[in-house]
Amino acid sequence: MATSKYQSFIETSSINGANAPYVEAYYEQFLDDPESVDPSWRAYFRLIQDQSAPREQAHSEVVARFERLAREPRRLVAAEAGFDAVAAEKQAGVLRLINYFRMRGHQAARLDPLNLVSITPPEDLDPAHHGLTAADMDTVFNTGTLAASGDRLPLREIIKILKNVYTDTIGAEYMYLTETTEKRWIQKRLEAVAFQPKLAVERKREVLQQLVAAEGLERYLHNKYVGQKRFSLEGGDSLIPAMDEMLRGCAARDVDEIVIGMAHRGRLNVLINVLGKSPSDLFAEFEGKYSVEALSRAGDVKYHMGFSTDVEVEGKRLHLVLAFNPSHLEIVNPVVEGSVKARQIRRLDEVGQKIVPVLIHGDAAFAGQGVVMETLQLSQSKGYATGGTLHLIVNNQIGFTTPNPIEADAGHEVRTSRYCTDLAKMLEAPVFHVNGDDPEAVTFVTRLAMDFRNEFHKDVIVDICCYRRLGHNEADEPSVTSPVMYEIIKKHPTTLTLYSKKLEEEGVIAKGDLERLVKEYRTGLDKGLNTARVTLGLVGNKHTVNWSKYLGGTWDAPVDTTITAQSVKAISDQLLKLPEGFVLHPRVQKIWEDRAKMAAGELAMDWGFAETMAYAALAKDGFNVRLCGQDARRGTFFHRHATVHDVKTGARYTPLRHLVSDKYRFVVNDTLLSEEGVLGFEYGYSTTDPESLVIWEAQFGDFANGAQVLFDQFISSGYAKWGRVCGLTIFLPHGYEGQGPEHSSGRLERWLQLCAENNQQVCVPSTPAQMFHMLRRQMKRNARLPLIVMTPKSLLRHPLSVSSLDDLTKGSFQPVIQEAEKLDPAKVTRIVFCSGKVYFDLVQAREKDKLDNVAIVRIEQLYPFPREGYEAALAAWPNAKDIVWCQEEPENQGAWYQIKHRLAAYLQPQHHMLYSTRKGASTTAVGYLKVHQKEQAEVVQQALSGGKRM
Repeated sequence: MATSKYQSFIETSSINGANAPYVEAYYEQFLDDPESVDPSWRAYFRLIQDQSAPREQAHSEVVARFERLAREPRRLVAAEAGFDAVAAEKQAGVLRLINYFRMRGHQAARLDPLNLVSITPPEDLDPAHHGLTAADMDTVFNTGTLAASGDRLPLREIIKILKNVYTDTIGAEYMYLTETTEKRWIQKRLEAVAFQPKLAVERKREVLQQLVAAEGLERYLHNKYVGQKRFSLEGGDSLIPAMDEMLRGCAARDVDEIVIGMAHRGRLNVLINVLGKSPSDLFAEFEGKYSVEALSRAGDVKYHMGFSTDVEVEGKRLHLVLAFNPSHLEIVNPVVEGSVKARQIRRLDEVGQKIVPVLIHGDAAFAGQGVVMETLQLSQSKGYATGGTLHLIVNNQIGFTTPNPIEADAGHEVRTSRYCTDLAKMLEAPVFHVNGDDPEAVTFVTRLAMDFRNEFHKDVIVDICCYRRLGHNEADEPSVTSPVMYEIIKKHPTTLTLYSKKLEEEGVIAKGDLERLVKEYRTGLDKGLNTARVTLGLVGNKHTVNWSKYLGGTWDAPVDTTITAQSVKAISDQLLKLPEGFVLHPRVQKIWEDRAKMAAGELAMDWGFAETMAYAALAKDGFNVRLCGQDARRGTFFHRHATVHDVKTGARYTPLRHLVSDKYRFVVNDTLLSEEGVLGFEYGYSTTDPESLVIWEAQFGDFANGAQVLFDQFISSGYAKWGRVCGLTIFLPHGYEGQGPEHSSGRLERWLQLCAENNQQVCVPSTPAQMFHMLRRQMKRNARLPLIVMTPKSLLRHPLSVSSLDDLTKGSFQPVIQEAEKLDPAKVTRIVFCSGKVYFDLVQAREKDKLDNVAIVRIEQLYPFPREGYEAALAAWPNAKDIVWCQEEPENQGAWYQIKHRLAAYLQPQHHMLYSTRKGASTTAVGYLKVHQKEQAEVVQQALSGGKRM
């Protein structure tokens, strides 16, 4: 650094080697909060910082400069003028001590109600480590930024404050935040007047009543329904007052809706005591009594069920939703976020002020399941941010039967990191650990966290450190694997017992009040009444969606999906218009020119044009389109170009966004390299907004493997289990082009295996027009069913896989496509049925071999199986004897095993059922191009002139 940049500092400062530690500490305070230091010092610190370096320069570099300055004689004059070197070093130690309590105090906090592990405070928290002794305890020091403490306090009082705030029953982790305003906000709230969470007397009584309800429900169910699983909350009872405090915090901020996601632990307790579900309804479920409507579906166990209601909190009406969730624990996280996003867009709540997501986790699952990380990474990304999520962790300190580290040889079985919450640090989300046996501290940090979320619209975590009084379920014996832990638990008083005793000692309640409250709650349960939370029912508002028209609809109802030639031309003209001076890449410019010709009917229509026209026509009809995937804007295979780039400036332009005035009418997102998290988000979105065509596109169809839980537990079965209607569309690029085992198959067989009861559609469109009509049909009919699409790769530019303008203006989606060419029915002795790309290979091989006895029929919708179209194809060729199913996939994969019974069911006595496939294989495809080509040729030739019998 040039001498001139800090010459003024040298001439006027009173720094020498003795007081450098004070200045060093003061510099650290400056880095933490520039506004907290004296203006003259602030100017100096900014002056000496290297302007080319990051703002938070390493303080060691500054110290080195101080030491150089200290060697100058003029510094000694300043010291002799009255600057006490010892006092400066002591003051520096105090500021460091304050800083270390903020950074590491959580490591000494009393967080575990069971005291399973002895606490060894870090030496950084020892005053002696900073040169402070017993003789300094009554010395008054500058407190720096210690909130609400005044400028100066005795060391004894400073230490008392720090211990009360940072090492009692709350352990705060927030000093890693880079935003000073966020850190200072948390500091002021934590270090506020009295330095301990305090509740008004009436609020304490309310917390007590909530603990009575939490414990009372579990004991009631335990005694009345002996041996039945309920995954009780016992040991984590403070979750209920925490949830109540969350509701109060939201009411104070004028939040309208809260969407909650949680696994099964404590779920029944939350349903009854937070959301206000009728106890009589819950008891009926325990007793196997269900409504006629419920019995019409497959249903689910009671601790997976969701719930929606309106409640009144402090005079404010809140709409509460508990999302349905299977036993895949954290998988509900992205589903909740997607549902919240849809609600926020419906209300134009762009920053998340009106709709709030709340996720309740288990400690082992939060630390262990990858979908947690994926969801956290989505939290601030474009198209997925929901304004921050409140995370509440019910930290039982055990996962299923995995022993706690206190047990012999337990090691790091539970996790590697110190805390289950450490994953959140990648987002710089603050974490508040709190002892679950201190319900006042729990409510304090919950309100603090809720307010932080609503202030800064970031995720925040409350880690309720508690225990699990019973086993994983009520029939489990946990002491078999955790004997030490459960011996302690057996002797440990409940949270209600401890808190009621505390309130008695404070005079907040009288002796006998607890027994009265317990009896009143039990009496209410006996009557089937909810005395903890009375709901208003589903009141609804102008944003409430009417799903009734989609519940009664049928998937095969005929709809008009055509569009006029004039509309095609008008829409195309709008979409091809670019901002003035916008320069396209030459390859994209050629696509733009071709699309103009396609709209005019001068050029055959390709897939990119047809797909874009489908979205545009839907937008014009008033539907929304949301398209997401890792390469959704351009398209993995360079065909879509929903967003184009200016090659000179890098500017981006999305023509469909400008087709109508509503900016949410068309949304396209390039997403994280995530399958499970993103697909879960889009599922949640689609179950909340039936007026949006929501599409998730896999980069390759194989990659859907990473999200299989969503397909199994939500998309294919959500309606059967929970009555959840979903119109989500899935694009899975599929086709055998010699790209190896991970880039060939969308695992068609898996989707067909999940098909039953008309629960979803599986389609393999082979032409652009089919794609157009299929997407239009998905939205224009009065039903919402998941749509699984095996989309093409090489077909996107195949010369035979094209459509005409007339196909859009006059056509419709055809589940079965018969031969367009005129074959002599008398000569046709073989009908080959197939789907997808192999059709074009068959046609080309037939033409090459000059075969006139083979008809080739495409089945474009594999489920629900198009019986009428299939039978019509059989009847069209009365002399055909050989009925062949041909597929590119191995015999044990693809459609064959899943539809062969349907193909055979409608055959006549003269028919012989044959099939042509690759031989069964453990991988989807071979990894060598030449082998692939040889196999493909064999499949085609076998279909045309051979075949294997069933």
